[in-house]
Amino acid sequence: MEAFSAGTLAGAGSFRCDSCGFAVALHERDAVPGCPECGGRRFKRASLFGETDPPPAHHELEAPPDWLEDARDALVRPGEYLAFEDDEHVRVVPLQDGWTRIGRSLSAHIRFDDPTVSRRHALVYCDPDGSRILDDRSLNGVFRNGDRVELAELEDGDEIDIGRFRVFYVSLVANRTALAG
Repeated sequence: MEAFSAGTLAGAGSFRCDSCGFAVALHERDAVPGCPECGGRRFKRASLFGETDPPPAHHELEAPPDWLEDARDALVRPGEYLAFEDDEHVRVVPLQDGWTRIGRSLSAHIRFDDPTVSRRHALVYCDPDGSRILDDRSLNGVFRNGDRVELAELEDGDEIDIGRFRVFYVSLVANRTALAG
């Protein structure tokens, strides 16, 4: 199979890194990025029907970013949030009861316009019993604290990896300041 390194040659579709198998989805004129998993620059078209190597089941975590505690301290209302860095800006999104869609699709509540993110990548479900993350048939999978998951309970401080993005789950309880004092 021919390997691609330029988007205009690659066309549209799904591609996997030659080195580690990490998947990217490209539109016609997208430049092929460096692999976020291993830094590789060569990709092969991913077959819709053939066997492919599955993405890794685990990856090592880096230390939490410096901005995370500042984002947490800026929150004033109890609730559940997803915090992430997008284009060098920190975004904190409050979660509502029910489903929150994450992906590249225009219909996603949290949208990452990036070829490492599937159109329908993940779903977060919140109810009074807690919050859960669900892989929505993504190419690269969903990782919670470095482990690939299909469905997992979320706890305060969990890191969720979606494509090349590190998303952090923040849960503020109503009496947190009373407990700290």
